[in-house]
Amino acid sequence: MDGNGSQGSQTSSTVLVVDDAAAGRYAMGAVLRRDGYRVVPVASAAEVLGELDVRLRAGSLPDVALVDVGLPDMSGFELCRRLKASPPTADLPVVHFSAAAVASADRCRGLDAGGEAYLTVPAEPEEIQAVVRAALRGARVRSGTEAHVRRLTVLSEAIVAVQAARCLQELADAAAAGAARLTSAPAAVFVLGGDGELYSGTSRSGARLTPPDGSAHDAVSRLMRRVMAGRTEVRGTVVPAPLWPRGFFRPAGLDDARLTLTRTQDTSALVCLATPARGARTPEPDTDRVLAQLAQATALAAQPLLMYQVERHVALTLQHSFLPKRLPHLPGVEAAVRYLPASRQTEIGGDFYAGLRTPDGVLAVVGDVVGHSLEAATVMVEIRHALRGYCVDESDPGVLAERLDRMLQHYHPEVTATVCLVLVDPDTGRTRIANAGHIPPLVVRDTGAAEYAKACGPLLGLGLDRPPPSEILLTPTDRLLLVTDGLIETRGTDLAVSMEHLRTVAADAPAGLRALCDTLLDCFGREREDDIALLALRLTSRCD
Repeated sequence: MDGNGSQGSQTSSTVLVVDDAAAGRYAMGAVLRRDGYRVVPVASAAEVLGELDVRLRAGSLPDVALVDVGLPDMSGFELCRRLKASPPTADLPVVHFSAAAVASADRCRGLDAGGEAYLTVPAEPEEIQAVVRAALRGARVRSGTEAHVRRLTVLSEAIVAVQAARCLQELADAAAAGAARLTSAPAAVFVLGGDGELYSGTSRSGARLTPPDGSAHDAVSRLMRRVMAGRTEVRGTVVPAPLWPRGFFRPAGLDDARLTLTRTQDTSALVCLATPARGARTPEPDTDRVLAQLAQATALAAQPLLMYQVERHVALTLQHSFLPKRLPHLPGVEAAVRYLPASRQTEIGGDFYAGLRTPDGVLAVVGDVVGHSLEAATVMVEIRHALRGYCVDESDPGVLAERLDRMLQHYHPEVTATVCLVLVDPDTGRTRIANAGHIPPLVVRDTGAAEYAKACGPLLGLGLDRPPPSEILLTPTDRLLLVTDGLIETRGTDLAVSMEHLRTVAADAPAGLRALCDTLLDCFGREREDDIALLALRLTSRCD
């Protein structure tokens, strides 16, 4: 083989030549330079470690090290062991050489120390060049394989995070973080629903999670529709900077955008992964493929979340239509109500309240159908309708609880609900309470005290025996508060602790029903994982 046959093909590779003999360094370096390598000559193990330390800080390690086994300060074998034991230099290929240690045992020591090859010198230039090329090829194969494994690991972790997302915002954020790790560049992810709503996430810390403004929203939506017009397969394209809204990758940055787009399985929605096409590290050869896989996984996870958004909207509309902001006129009683749906990333529930006139006074009801779904909301509506019908000729809260229990068992045998029914006689203040697995009513006195009524019983829908209603006496200065557990229940906190917190906050709340409700929502009602329903009442013989 001609020693110059591959000259110029190795110009990007650097060889570290380690030999305490200046003549040896010169001769080895001359052979390698003729084959197109850059050569860095050093004379000792200490110089090697110093040179590598400098190059590590600069991010430019040599590609191969040729190491004489007979160095003055450390054997070449020991130097190799140190390099292979240190993660930053473990992948550096080492070729040992020697003119003295030429026995097979020496070659075995070099290989056992982690070296890739062993040269006996003097050697023909072609042999030296061939051994270095072989060491380079082996290192590149190993590096490529390891990089591929790392990328597949990152892809798997990103897909797991995407699949675990509880809402479209979390989904876009998880996909953007995964795309950024796969490309070593900023990333943005967009999910365009069939209704035209655009959800976006970005990998940049502290960045906006929605498009910068309305025009950017429209621009991204138009681009996604245009690129995917008539297509269902994964598609990649580059959008020139003037057509791509600023700010998604870098604040006020102007970047071409590399887009990877696909549709959800039902083709109603679009998913787009966007990374800068300029200014990022040179992408790996399989970047397009792994981004396509991440886009497909994101689209697969997006479809049920989009369907849930539709269901949630229907359930929330149902809730609002049957839970008016004000109760109808209730003779002798003033009431205030509040309903607050769960935070956007959680499911809608079956919380409700009602205030009804009965033959024997005013019936105040707060309840919660167990579960979080459209079914829970529809069962809630049935319970409210059933109560309205029952109250035409029945007032006793215990009897009403029994009838609701039988209704659930008959029509919804898999559903349970908690409910607290309170019958108030406005003329006397006599108050009867039937409690079915619910938080008992809280009586807030004008003296600054507050106490829970002693009322308990099993959930509705179980067909269990119920205790008779309990009884308390309300005075015109008392406020009676009914709440669902969504107001105070916190994962990992005992409900009794939360109830005590509610009691102390209510006791300190300003006078008035509206002030009481608003104080409680301000204290407890932010970013809750469940719906919240409140009903507060008092006898009207006292005015604010």
